[in-house]
Amino acid sequence: MKVVLIGAGNVATVLGRKIKQAQHEVMQVYSRKIEHAQPLATELGCDATNTVESIYKHADVYLFAISDVALYDLKQFQFADKLVVHTGGAVSKEMLKAVSKNYGVLYPLQSLRKELTVIPPMPLLIDANSDEALEFLSAFAKTISDNVHETTDEQRLKLHVAAVVVNNFTNHLFSLAADYCKEEYLDFSLLFPLMDETVNRVHTYSPSQMQTGPAMRNDTLTLDKHLKLLADYPKLKYMYLKITESIIGR
Repeated sequence: MKVVLIGAGNVATVLGRKIKQAQHEVMQVYSRKIEHAQPLATELGCDATNTVESIYKHADVYLFAISDVALYDLKQFQFADKLVVHTGGAVSKEMLKAVSKNYGVLYPLQSLRKELTVIPPMPLLIDANSDEALEFLSAFAKTISDNVHETTDEQRLKLHVAAVVVNNFTNHLFSLAADYCKEEYLDFSLLFPLMDETVNRVHTYSPSQMQTGPAMRNDTLTLDKHLKLLADYPKLKYMYLKITESIIGR
């Protein structure tokens, strides 16, 4: 299929690579700034543009890999009856209704960075405004991922909430712990095997069954010791208290 990428950030870059690997043709990369579009276009061997008027009109798929906020202002784009899809997890497919008669969503349920040398497993959640568009999008999606699922706007939004918790929130805790270790002259890398083991376990067991630690045991002596150590780290102490309360309250 012939594809035009609208956007040149992390998601556009990774999906562009996957699309090219699947032997589709990325015809063009559009970004409001040509200095953003050109490097990705060069990598993918296609043209770049920063003007809406110059976007090719004969592609099969127009992929809007842009921020959720930007998806609320697409009035400058018009693609008649071509299939247009966005990659947002928290935005309805209906945001594309004025852009084309055929529209949908192709949302990668993964944290994607253009710097990645190896693309991680990437579930794709898809939806479209008609059976015909959904069939077309499904066939396309299955060429770039072996893990494709049809989901409604509501289901995708709920999964997006869960994704924020397991990815963004967890990474924030990693960041707080890393800062704490740095300030206390501790080697944060010593925690890597523990972090890996925690994630590996939930592939096999229920997370609630694998919960351990002083909060799970209601070990108030250890909890008090920890909180005293965190007196100079208010953000980490706050998170420690809130999560401890949540664990005890389950």
